[in-house]
Amino acid sequence: MATILKLGGELLEDAAAVRASAEAIVRLAATTPLVVVHGGGRAIDAELRARGESPRFVDGLRITDAAALDTVVSVLAGRNNTMLVAAIGAAGGRAIGLTGADGRIGLSRRAAPLRTVSGETADLGLVGEPEGQDATLLADLLAVGCIPVVASIGVDADGVLLNVNADVLAGHLAAVLPARRLIIAGGTAGVLDANGQTVASLDVNEIDSMMASGVAHSGMVAKLGACRLAFSAGVTDISIVAGRGTADYTTAPGTRLRPSGFGEAGPVRPAGFGEASQKVETTR
Repeated sequence: MATILKLGGELLEDAAAVRASAEAIVRLAATTPLVVVHGGGRAIDAELRARGESPRFVDGLRITDAAALDTVVSVLAGRNNTMLVAAIGAAGGRAIGLTGADGRIGLSRRAAPLRTVSGETADLGLVGEPEGQDATLLADLLAVGCIPVVASIGVDADGVLLNVNADVLAGHLAAVLPARRLIIAGGTAGVLDANGQTVASLDVNEIDSMMASGVAHSGMVAKLGACRLAFSAGVTDISIVAGRGTADYTTAPGTRLRPSGFGEAGPVRPAGFGEASQKVETTR
């Protein structure tokens, strides 16, 4: 079975970082069928500011109007995806660049208003919640030895593009493919406790507790929600790791997540990820 690797946009911010990520991807792909999902984060923010727009967030999630969506598509599907695919090719891999619109692997519905951690309601705009169940395109590409590289853009049933959180899309694809392993790689060494120290391991009940207490906040809420969704679909090898400069994502420092306690916590809705944050979408 395959591995889903999610790369945070902070790991793709310059040519050296893209090259290092590509080399680690090729190493990992030599050991397992591999699908890469990536975001854009700071590059999207920088492009928005260059266009005279201000990035807007709530609970670490991007509010996406039409101007922001145009920027998201330009940065993710255009710049970041193409640069990463090219770098993987240079490192010896066979990468194919995709978005969630290709083969409708990122078929999504428009997100309902978000109930924030503080209890307020916020409209995230042109944001998608993945709901498709067809990952045939990914399976076909893996079968012929390719590395699908998916920019986190979704599409609705009418063909309208939507901004989808990269962590959420990675968790969804891990569930649908299905994958054996989910690795979420970013700029932080895993999940941090209230003192800023890496938590070595977490089970599902501990995930819920960290989100409800606010110890896990902003972008980490989406990451933990994606892990919880993957657990609900039977993915058992899940980790959140430091990806910057790593040569091996499987041994990188970070947090390993355990499915123990899932039965007590109950099933999770793909859009919900816990009572503290009823919808988890948008920014990378």
